[in-house]
Amino acid sequence: MKRFALLSPPELVRRTNWRDRHETKVAHWLTPWDGQADVEVGFIGVPLSKTSISVSGASMTPNALRELFPTMTTYDIDHDVDLQVLRAHDLGDIQMHVTDLLRCHSNIEQGLAEIYQAMPRMFPIIAGGDHSITCPSVKAFRTRYSGKVGIVQLDSHMDVRNLEDGGPSNGTPIRGLIESGTVEGTHIAQIGLHSFANSKPYREYALSKGITQFTASQVAKEGIAPLVEQALAVAGNGTEAIYVTVDMDVLDQAYAPGVPAMVAAGITSWQLLEAVYLLGAHPKVQGFDIVCVDPVHDVRRATVRMTLHTILTFLAGYAKRLGR
Repeated sequence: MKRFALLSPPELVRRTNWRDRHETKVAHWLTPWDGQADVEVGFIGVPLSKTSISVSGASMTPNALRELFPTMTTYDIDHDVDLQVLRAHDLGDIQMHVTDLLRCHSNIEQGLAEIYQAMPRMFPIIAGGDHSITCPSVKAFRTRYSGKVGIVQLDSHMDVRNLEDGGPSNGTPIRGLIESGTVEGTHIAQIGLHSFANSKPYREYALSKGITQFTASQVAKEGIAPLVEQALAVAGNGTEAIYVTVDMDVLDQAYAPGVPAMVAAGITSWQLLEAVYLLGAHPKVQGFDIVCVDPVHDVRRATVRMTLHTILTFLAGYAKRLGR
């Protein structure tokens, strides 16, 4: 049995006693890992939100997602894909320190790196947590490859805040990755950026580093598919693998009432689902995280539910990629 020092078993396991023989719920498929089964897709929780600039209960999101596992099926009617073709397990949560936030980030990087070393073919689905988790997550992801890696980011914010004023936070992951030399700016593409949610100096910083940026307004006018295609070309140009990070505040506030930093006139649910399906289907995409949902302020779990739909739709694209 494999054991990982910084990984705890799933804190919450939801089951349903009633079962239809012709229907499989996510809870029947995405089951807790027993330490022995082969894992093709691994769900990993990273319950950290004390590093959020806005007050956030995002540390509760992994368990909030698990609560919904019995409510959704594994079948994607739009793409005629049943996710049961993927061997998926819930690996549990990376352990967090109660007060030491830098140690939390260290645990994320070390914990994920250890998992990747032991499971070199496992595709990670990482559920935050706030967006600060992406910096240590990508650092661990980078250890899987001898070549460079790229990033496609769906977000209302650039996340290139300076590190001096507040230290690593949910506003700094992209800057942290660039300044640590983990990822080059020319291999980063951001989709969904929003007016009145960013500043001109950070726009200038991003452009000076070669980051490719598309706004929410561009998504509305040009469509999501061509922008995803361009983003993949940027992130995949000269890289060995691509990491996708989704901040759920990329959605319009009407579709995501449970995010700490809501925006008006963000992208729609359908645009996000189309984007992640296309990203999941791309052969270079090898890692995925989803962040910044606050279940405490979520109306009837609407945003958590959309987050789970986003994960499942991404995996539908991944299954199609594998020819299943």
